[in-house]
Amino acid sequence: MKKEFFAASLGAAALLMSSSVMAEDHQVQMLNKDSTGRTMQFEPAFIKIAPGDTITFVPTDKTHNSEALPGLIPENAEAWKGKINQEITVSFDEAGFYAYKCTPHLAMGMVGLVQVGEPMEDLDSAAVEKLPNKARERLTELVAEAESASEAP
Repeated sequence: MKKEFFAASLGAAALLMSSSVMAEDHQVQMLNKDSTGRTMQFEPAFIKIAPGDTITFVPTDKTHNSEALPGLIPENAEAWKGKINQEITVSFDEAGFYAYKCTPHLAMGMVGLVQVGEPMEDLDSAAVEKLPNKARERLTELVAEAESASEAP
């Protein structure tokens, strides 16, 4: 009886460990200037990940944060709001697009886009239209990058 219980427990533990081992943690830097010279950027600004993966947003330069953009994440997903100058790790469990911002630099176009799995829907265009001009333009670029990445063989 004890051997059977131990074997069953060991199997359950192995199953749990294998699912957590498969999840990846990605890093996104919050920068005053990215590697191409563009100011106030996340790098990478667009990233595609699998459901269950996490992203750690790293304030490489000061005065940045990461925060979900209202209305621009999947309906059942949990929003996040990091503090200025602090690292934050966010888990992405729902498939879809997640748009996010640096709160102090939104008007300067500091936005990013995460694609989790294969999204069923595009971003809400009405919510995108409410963004400041530079943020809307940058997010439009990132959506185009996501579309071209999904078309690649």
